[in-house]
Amino acid sequence: MTKRDYYEVLSVSKSASGEEIKKAYRKLALQYHPDRNPGDTEAEEKFKEAAEAYDVLSNEEKKARYDRFGHAGMSGAAGGGGFNGGGMNMDDIFSHFGDIFGGGGGGGFSDFFGGGGGRGGRNNRGSNLRVKLKLTYAEMANGVNKKIKVKKHVGCTTCGSSGAKDKNSVQTCQTCGGSGQVRRVTNTFMGQMQTVSPCPTCEGQGTTITNKCTSCKGEGRVYGEETISIDVPAGVQDGMQLSMGGRGNAGERGGPAGDLIILIEEEKHAELTRDGNDVQYVLSISFPDAVFGTQIEVPTIDGRAKIKIPPGTQSGKIFRLKGKGFPDINGYGKGDQLVLVKIWTPTELTEEERAAIETLRKSQSKNIEPGEEAKKEKSFFDKISDFFN
Repeated sequence: MTKRDYYEVLSVSKSASGEEIKKAYRKLALQYHPDRNPGDTEAEEKFKEAAEAYDVLSNEEKKARYDRFGHAGMSGAAGGGGFNGGGMNMDDIFSHFGDIFGGGGGGGFSDFFGGGGGRGGRNNRGSNLRVKLKLTYAEMANGVNKKIKVKKHVGCTTCGSSGAKDKNSVQTCQTCGGSGQVRRVTNTFMGQMQTVSPCPTCEGQGTTITNKCTSCKGEGRVYGEETISIDVPAGVQDGMQLSMGGRGNAGERGGPAGDLIILIEEEKHAELTRDGNDVQYVLSISFPDAVFGTQIEVPTIDGRAKIKIPPGTQSGKIFRLKGKGFPDINGYGKGDQLVLVKIWTPTELTEEERAAIETLRKSQSKNIEPGEEAKKEKSFFDKISDFFN
């Protein structure tokens, strides 16, 4: 199923302010909230869709990436295996509500409608991790699977991430009765308003530990290392960020893990230069080759290719190798390779070479001075500027 544009989902323009985006999301959240639409799967999907759109457009970094690359920039495009720009679960969605509705957690939204809620304000989500991944031109053009080792918090295997010494060391929180949240009633000019916040005793867990695990000291996680497999889609660019949901630091006591943010870095090519989806190469040829023509190999992203230099080729001539550039990450075809010809002038000559060139210069049958048409042509640097900018 094709994702809808996030701006279309929230019915806002690209220039909408943060407050306008928040207001639009609040309206949709009220309309499609599950407590108002019990058993309505379509309303639930629209509720999730609105939450996903808000999650991206309310974050400056995510919004900028979305504006530049669309959904592909959020999800890593097809074959991204594990990247997420959406697919939010209910815990992620309800985490928005403290900001949107002024409550302390997800349960407060249910009580906004007078419902029982029952969702704890879990604040033990692990933090996000950010890593850099350097790729060659070939890897960026064709896509690649990379395995990297990441040092981070991982779940404690001794206690199964519970933080307790054994199952008998966990008891129901006496403050909240196991709900993980406490309710407060406030009198306002509109009447009584009930709000919900995480229980201060158990920090939203609903349980307390009497005897802590000796390995993790009750946190349910330890510092370790994990090998992560990253499927990088074809067409990524330098500076692009990919996200793998749930592969960041583990949360405390079984809480959800944060995300792993992968920053793509381009490994410079020895001969080629990237310009968007196109590749540029400067080819130096000798004067005789320019006069008589030749066939020559040039480097490409995936190896080498032969091109034909016709007789009389001028310095500044640009040849285009169709489809030899980078694929568009959104699937809109491939770029080209542009070969800019530069005629190489020797600085040291033998006596025979000097005599031959001198004879050519003095020849009456072959005028090697530039004609009027050549003089009217743009300069070498103008051509480069016009073509590449």
